[in-house]
Amino acid sequence: MSDSPAARLQLLFEGHRLTPTQRRIAHCMVRRAADVPFLSSVELAELAGVSQPSVTRFAVALGFDGYPALRRHLREVVPPETENVRGSFDDTYNEYQQAVQAEIDNLRHLAEMLAEPAPVERAGRLLAASRPLPVLGLRAASSQARGFAYFAAKVHPDVRLLDEGGSMLPDRIDAARRAGASALLCFALPRHPKEVVEALAYARSAGLTVVTVADSAFAPVAAHSDLLIPAAVGTGLAFDTACAPMLLGRVLLEAMCDGLPDAQARLEEFDVQAAERGLFAE
Repeated sequence: MSDSPAARLQLLFEGHRLTPTQRRIAHCMVRRAADVPFLSSVELAELAGVSQPSVTRFAVALGFDGYPALRRHLREVVPPETENVRGSFDDTYNEYQQAVQAEIDNLRHLAEMLAEPAPVERAGRLLAASRPLPVLGLRAASSQARGFAYFAAKVHPDVRLLDEGGSMLPDRIDAARRAGASALLCFALPRHPKEVVEALAYARSAGLTVVTVADSAFAPVAAHSDLLIPAAVGTGLAFDTACAPMLLGRVLLEAMCDGLPDAQARLEEFDVQAAERGLFAE
């Protein structure tokens, strides 16, 4: 695992049963890992969109006497060279630039996490071995699932996109399982639809191994995922931005290709067919 501030915070939270409000605070702290040792409980509450007493209860849930004790601990575990990061989103940036800078920070955290590639490599093997491969993503996450499925279909023999909810969703999961599927890939982004949580619980009960890309290790889908790989979303604009989850999806595609011996041959065959059909303008 990476030794970044975000990774150290993840270790601090592991093993604790957190309420949804506490998961929200934890998610906020991971996203602002370099800043959080210097924030007051009021500032952290404002950033996480919760009450100040909720922050105090969160600290107690982690085993500290209160938030000041938690903050002292965080100042000990954050490497000194990261202390000057606080204030990086200062008044020299307008709100649009701040949103871009926040996404750059999310991508930096993703790069740090990928320093330990074992989870992604394991996910790639699971996805490559599943025939067919169902890919689930509803509402905000539907575009992530569709993008992954589009490219995955070029190298994987049977990809099934599940981007519509309703009573037919369990039926489609059942159909994939009967056809031989062994794993399901899910993209889960806020706000998390209850339907996705229920679908993952159903998929696991049907015997599928669930691989999930989510905005946080504390997302509601975590309890129903066999392997969850987090990639934070940006929250600085009216609608969330998801550059890191999209890039993580491409990384998973690469890892899956490594587990498909004929992936390169399939891509070359597609290029030949595309040229013969004059498919692209260039």
